[in-house]
Amino acid sequence: MRPEILNPLFAEVTALKGVGAALAKPLDRLGLVRVVDVAFHLPTGHVDRLPRTELMSADAGRIIAITLTPMSYRDGNGRSPTRVMASDREGNVVALVYFGGHPGWAKKLLPLGEPKQVSGRLDQYGQDLQIVHPELADQGEPMRERESVYPLSEGLTSRRLAGFVEQALARAPELPEWIDAGLKAKREWPDWREALVRIHADPTDAKARERLAYDEVFANQLAMTLVRADTRKRRGRALLGDGRLRDQLRLPYTPTGAQSRAVAEIEGDLRQQAPMLRLLQGDVGSGKTLVAAMALLIAVEAGAQGAMLAPTEILARQHYESLRRLLAGLPITIAVLTGRDKGRAREATLMGLADGSIDILVGTHAIFQEAVAYRDLALVVVDEQHRFGVAQRLLLQEKGRSPHLLAMTATPIPRTLTLAQYGEMDVSRLDEMPPGREPIETRVVSEDRLDEVVDAIGRHIADGGQAYWVCPLVEESEKSDLAAAEARAESLSARFGERIGVVHGRMKPAEKDAVMEAFSANRLSVLVATTVIEVGVDVPNATLIVIEHADRFGLAQLHQLRGRVGRGGGLSRCLLLRGSSLSETSRARLALMRETNDGFRIAEEDLRLRGGGEMLGTRQSGDAAFRLAPPELLPDLLQCAQDDARLLIDRDGGLQGGRGQAARIALYLFEREAGVALLRSG
Repeated sequence: MRPEILNPLFAEVTALKGVGAALAKPLDRLGLVRVVDVAFHLPTGHVDRLPRTELMSADAGRIIAITLTPMSYRDGNGRSPTRVMASDREGNVVALVYFGGHPGWAKKLLPLGEPKQVSGRLDQYGQDLQIVHPELADQGEPMRERESVYPLSEGLTSRRLAGFVEQALARAPELPEWIDAGLKAKREWPDWREALVRIHADPTDAKARERLAYDEVFANQLAMTLVRADTRKRRGRALLGDGRLRDQLRLPYTPTGAQSRAVAEIEGDLRQQAPMLRLLQGDVGSGKTLVAAMALLIAVEAGAQGAMLAPTEILARQHYESLRRLLAGLPITIAVLTGRDKGRAREATLMGLADGSIDILVGTHAIFQEAVAYRDLALVVVDEQHRFGVAQRLLLQEKGRSPHLLAMTATPIPRTLTLAQYGEMDVSRLDEMPPGREPIETRVVSEDRLDEVVDAIGRHIADGGQAYWVCPLVEESEKSDLAAAEARAESLSARFGERIGVVHGRMKPAEKDAVMEAFSANRLSVLVATTVIEVGVDVPNATLIVIEHADRFGLAQLHQLRGRVGRGGGLSRCLLLRGSSLSETSRARLALMRETNDGFRIAEEDLRLRGGGEMLGTRQSGDAAFRLAPPELLPDLLQCAQDDARLLIDRDGGLQGGRGQAARIALYLFEREAGVALLRSG
């Protein structure tokens, strides 16, 4: 149960005055659905306004706030702007300029003879002064000298959002202190609520930002410490494989040193009674499937069952086919179970799991449903494309006698972030590529040469090849010049006919799966997609990928997308289409992509280049680990938070003592409460 003191923060966002159905939509687009989301929506910068009573040429280029009286209008036509001529109290004149829109709109905002407080950048235009698209003060509310600037979505102004933030902060309670007193004093951190108020007032307040970042990291590390302690305390079962199945495996290649090392680490874990909790990190194509298969064979050799969980139906069926091919000829039964399976086939699978005749089950979250009962589930492998949270792990505990868990991720993660996201797990890294896997040839091409790229696609299709074409947006937006997936698919269809498919995040899962399946079966030659394809789709015949506006993607995401090709034999190519004006960061990103296929090097560089950006571009897939802790603060805060969490457990009486009760509130506040649930379930 969430502590009552937090209830005002966890109310729906419509509890804030002025948020009705219309405003709830743009707030929802920003992920602001509860009051706490608004409170944690931190400003990215601020505007400083110079309060002035008189217009002065010396202020040109600066943002001023001043009271002006509109005197006359100069209407624009279609191309020229509307100008409202206004004067200060000394009679100095400035043009308030409005481009686009209807001239009547400016007149309504600024009636003649009515003084208005306005703000904006004062510019010198020839001999005249002007302010383009000035801001107007709200009725009865003076302009603030410093105003925070927030990330926005269409339909919201920064000032409107600031008003909601103010209400959210008023609902934020004073909370008991969960940080060790000595640490807090040494770091000179304010109290939690004071830090929250301070950061909204001044985004440059380093101590307030650090304090809030630490709180979130601490809650995360504490939850992980609790998970780890709980796992070690549980009595699972030792799985002692005798090697009989693995010895029968006839591989056409020798496993890499990294694969052999990972299998040995997993085998060591499985021999223990405490359940394994291990993360297998491997780059695209590094051979995670073989390591997972070996782990599953150990479980079957020990007389138990294994399950493999994938995030989507198409991936589950892909894993099923891969395992079937890899383990062909062995005396074991593999089955697949997804939400799509109904009727007799589903019943037969459920019976096989219950009586133990099915050794390995591959599936989506359907393998967790109540109706699914195993005779003896001892190992679960999770394809970690989406993070597999502590809450799902609790569901698993109920399916077997605390089964061993192997999580896999195809996103190479810098060591710092591994500790942040998976600190409760032991980690195995596959940092070598299997022999024969050719690097993907990567080229950066200017978008001016789009016609040449389309011609190249034509030649590629004519030779029987398949290709991906990735676009960053789903539909055209008035405010964006990004090419949309649907428009691109249309233009390619006009050129190449029917064999063009399109997938994007707004399609229903069944529609998306149908298009993906048609592409896998080579009934489509080109798959135009948004970034939904970055998750593990495996089509060996697709050896070309075009990524439009590549300069707007993060490094890790570009690397994930590039990994969609190069899955069969032979050479694969990746074309990165770039815009004409590149920032230094974009140029560095694209150069690195051209230079290396090493995902771990790319991930480290991504963290360095992004700095305060979103962690590894994972927010695209709805999976940012932290809201308040920017990546550049993590190296400093992680170890500190881990030590503090251990101190709380070992010295301060865990969650039962005074500081522990406060820490329990922190777990709920930062939504890491599954850590508390573990204490109850353990």
